Amino acid sequence: MSPISPEKIHEFKKKANDIRKTIIEMLIEAKSGHTAGPLDMTDIFTALYFHLLKYDPKRPDWAERDRLILSNGHICPVLYATMAHAGYFPVEETLTLRKFKSRLQGHPHRDFLPALETSSGPLGSGLSQAVGMAIADRLKFFYCLTGDGELDAGQNWEAMMLAGKNKLGNLIVIVDRNKIQIDGFTEDVMPLEPLKLKWESFNFDVIEIDGHDFEQIITAVNQAKSVLDKPSVIIANTIASKGIPEFEGKFEWHGKPPSTPEEITTARNALNKIEEQLK
Repeated sequence: MSPISPEKIHEFKKKANDIRKTIIEMLIEAKSGHTAGPLDMTDIFTALYFHLLKYDPKRPDWAERDRLILSNGHICPVLYATMAHAGYFPVEETLTLRKFKSRLQGHPHRDFLPALETSSGPLGSGLSQAVGMAIADRLKFFYCLTGDGELDAGQNWEAMMLAGKNKLGNLIVIVDRNKIQIDGFTEDVMPLEPLKLKWESFNFDVIEIDGHDFEQIITAVNQAKSVLDKPSVIIANTIASKGIPEFEGKFEWHGKPPSTPEEITTARNALNKIEEQLK
């Protein structure tokens, strides 16, 4: 496969920054929601929806589409924002996040937005859902996105055993390794390392990447798609709240939006600065 051109990488960076700006405006308008995970997963969602996934926003139930299962449903602002920029619904609708009767619930809900593959919220259940889907349909790719803090839930490890046993070459898991969770750093709350070796012991092909490097993201997904005799996991090392230096790496931003005038100005200014740099 030919390398991604510098021009294409630049295009991805601009799109990712647009999506981050949408996320921030969604959170400001909602006055609730999660900041860290959506911002740090934006580059991965951009690569998936604007280069890697097979889908049709005008036909969300298209039988030949790839399936994306968001297990850590609390980061749904990035899913909604990316879907809007990809043409599933108007970007303006993202400002209804968490509002009464909105299709964009605080955790993804298929009854409200049928374009979603699953409803999610209870941490740890998404991988089990993805494994079941991948067993049922071996001809399609299933992408399961999960958080590292979410791996504290034991249900994940049962799902990993089943995936390894069934040699699910059509299952690709992407772990957001931002090293934070709601009340601290993952290695303080419940240490995960050696994470790579743990996944390998469950018979997964493991790829570790910089989750903000588009070339690495795309190469890793294509590599995972070429592994046919076992499931794959991409451990994406990310920076929580990526794009807003004052928020980056701080677990306190896991589950709160910018709310004070100072926080709102800081967030907007940081992303506007990136936009200027990318012109």
